[in-house]
Amino acid sequence: MTAAVTAPVQPRLPAAARRYWPLGALLVLLPAGLLLAGGGSWPAALSADLSGPLGSASDWIIDNRDSHPLFLYFFGHISNAVVLSVRGVYLVLLAAGWAGVTAAAGILAWRVAGRRLGLTAVAAFAVCGLLGMWVPTMQTLALMVVAVAASVALGALLGLAAGLSDRTYRALRPVLDTMQVLPAFAYLLPVVLVFGIGVPAAVLATVVYAAPPMARLTALGLRGADPGVLEASASLGATGRQRLLTTRIPLARKELLLGVNQSIMMALSMAVIASVIGAGGLGDRVYQALASVDVGAALAAGIPIVLLAIVLDRTATGARSRTGSARGRFAWAAAVVAAAVTGRLSGGLSWPEAWHIGIAEPVNRAVDWMTAHLYSGVPVVGGTADWAAHFTGWVLDPVRAGLQALPWWALLLLVGALALLVGTVRTALTAVAAMAAIGVLGVWDASLDTLSQVLAAVAVTLVLGFAIAIAAARSTRVERVLRPVLDVFQTMPQFVYLIPVVALFGVGRAPAVAAAVVYALPAVVRITTQGLRGVDPVALESARSLGASGWQQLRQVQLPLARPALLLAVNQAVVLVLAVVIIGGLVGGGALGYDVVFGLAQGDLATGLVAGAAIVCLGLMLDRVTQPTRKET
Repeated sequence: MTAAVTAPVQPRLPAAARRYWPLGALLVLLPAGLLLAGGGSWPAALSADLSGPLGSASDWIIDNRDSHPLFLYFFGHISNAVVLSVRGVYLVLLAAGWAGVTAAAGILAWRVAGRRLGLTAVAAFAVCGLLGMWVPTMQTLALMVVAVAASVALGALLGLAAGLSDRTYRALRPVLDTMQVLPAFAYLLPVVLVFGIGVPAAVLATVVYAAPPMARLTALGLRGADPGVLEASASLGATGRQRLLTTRIPLARKELLLGVNQSIMMALSMAVIASVIGAGGLGDRVYQALASVDVGAALAAGIPIVLLAIVLDRTATGARSRTGSARGRFAWAAAVVAAAVTGRLSGGLSWPEAWHIGIAEPVNRAVDWMTAHLYSGVPVVGGTADWAAHFTGWVLDPVRAGLQALPWWALLLLVGALALLVGTVRTALTAVAAMAAIGVLGVWDASLDTLSQVLAAVAVTLVLGFAIAIAAARSTRVERVLRPVLDVFQTMPQFVYLIPVVALFGVGRAPAVAAAVVYALPAVVRITTQGLRGVDPVALESARSLGASGWQQLRQVQLPLARPALLLAVNQAVVLVLAVVIIGGLVGGGALGYDVVFGLAQGDLATGLVAGAAIVCLGLMLDRVTQPTRKET
C-alpha cells in the first residue's frame, strides 16, 4: 500500500487579523506614501469643467421658456393646473371661515385619532389665529394639500411598480437613494429655471422631495406581503388584479399610511424651505424674519409651523390604528361639511384682529437680554459667542485643515479602507468612486469643508444622543419627560432651527453645526433608547445573577445586543446632519451649502447643480463607511 499524499494544511489568519487588515495596511501605506509622493489637493487635470454645458443648458431654458412648445403645451399646462389647484383649495379654506376650518380640523382629528387629538387640533389652529398668522397658515395648508396629494399619488404609482416588479425595483432604488440624499435646496434651482419664481415651482419641488418615502414604503409593504396569504388567494382562482386589490394592498395598509405620514412631514418641511422661491405662507414669514434677524417675528411664524406639523403627524399616525364603518365615515364627513357651512354663515372669514396676541416684541426683548447676558456677558465660562469661537478654532478649523492637508489619494485610500472594514469590496469601491467623483466635479476643497462640519456635528450628536438615550433607557421617568420634547423637535421643519442658533451664536459655521445637532438629536435618542429597551430581558437577568453592576450590564450586554439600533442611529445622524449643514449656508456655513444657496439666488445652474451632485456623493460615501454590509461566506 502506498501512503496517501495529503496536501499541507494552509494556516488561516485569526478572525481579528482578517477583519482589521485594511486598517493595518493603511497604517503602513499612508506614511510611506506621504514620504514618497508628498501632499496636494485634487489635480486640476482630473477635474471636469461642467460650467460650460450647464450654463448653455440654463441659457437655452431661459431663452425658450416663453416660446418653445415643450414649455407652452406641457410645462405650461402643469403650471396652470398647480396654480388653479392651490388657489381652489385656498379659496375653499377662506370661504369656510376661521370657525369652520378650526371645527373641521378638530372633527377630522377626532374621527381619525381620538378626542384628545381633536382638542389639540382645535387649540393649534386657535393659536395660529391668536398669533396673527391665520392667512399665512391657510396659504401653507393649501399648498400642503395639493403637494401631499400629488406626492402620495406619484409615490404610490412608483411604489406599486417597484413592489410588483423586481426589475423596476432595482432600477428605481438608486434613483430614490439620490432623491433622498440630495438636499432640499438643490431641488429648487432646476424647477425655478423651468417654472419661474412662484407657487408652481414650490409645489413641484415639494412633490419631488416628498414622493420618495411614499414610493419606498409602498414597495416595502407590497413586497413584504405574506406569501401564504397570496398563495391562498391564488388557489381560489383570483386574478393578479384581484390579488392586488383584495390581498396585497390591505396587507400593506400600515406601510401605506406610514408613507403618507412621512410624505406629509417632508412636504411641510419643503414647503417652508420653498418660501425662498416664492411659495408664500408661513415659510415666507420665517425667511423674511430670518433675513432681518427678527427672532420675534420668526418665532411667531415658526410656532404655527410646529403646531401644524404636530397635528398632521398625529392625525396620519392615528389613521394607521383606527378603522371605521362606511356609515360612520359618512356621518363624520357630514359633520365636517356642517361645521364648514356654519363657519361660512357666521361671517368670520379671517381671524378677528381684536383677538391677536403680539409676541414679537416681548421675544425680541428677551433675545436682546440673552444677547447682552448670554452672548458675551457670562463671567468665567464665557458666552455663547465665545463657545462658538472656541468650537470653530479648536474643532472645525483643525478638522478642516487636516482633511484639506491630506493628499487626495490618501483620503481615497482612507475611505476605501474604512468602507472595506465595515463592508465588502463592492462597498469600498462605491465609497471610493463617490469620493473621486467629488474631485472630478471640481469642488474638492469645499466638499472637505462640508465634510469637516458634518463629522464634527455627528460626533457631538452621537455623544449627546447616546448619553441621553442611556439615561432614558434606564429610567422610565426620564423617558416620559423627554417624549414631548423630542416630539416637538422631531416635527419641527429644518428651516426653523436656524432661528434660535443665529440669536445665540451669530453667523458662521458653528451655528450651522449647532442647528444640525439639534435637528438630528431626537432621531438618535429615539432609535438608541428603543434599541436599548429592546434587549432580551433574559440576557440582562443572567448578567445580574452573575453579579454584574449596572455599568457592566450596559457595556457588556445592552450595547452589544443593541448594535443594529446603534448603527441605524449613526446612519440617521449622518443623513440628518448633512441636510441641515447644507441649509446652514444661509447663516454663514459656507462650503457646499453656500454654493447651493448662491446658485439658487443667482440662477447659476452650474454652481448649484455641481454642489448638489457633490453633496449626493458625500452622503453616499458617508453611508457606505457607516453602515456595515453583510459579507458573503
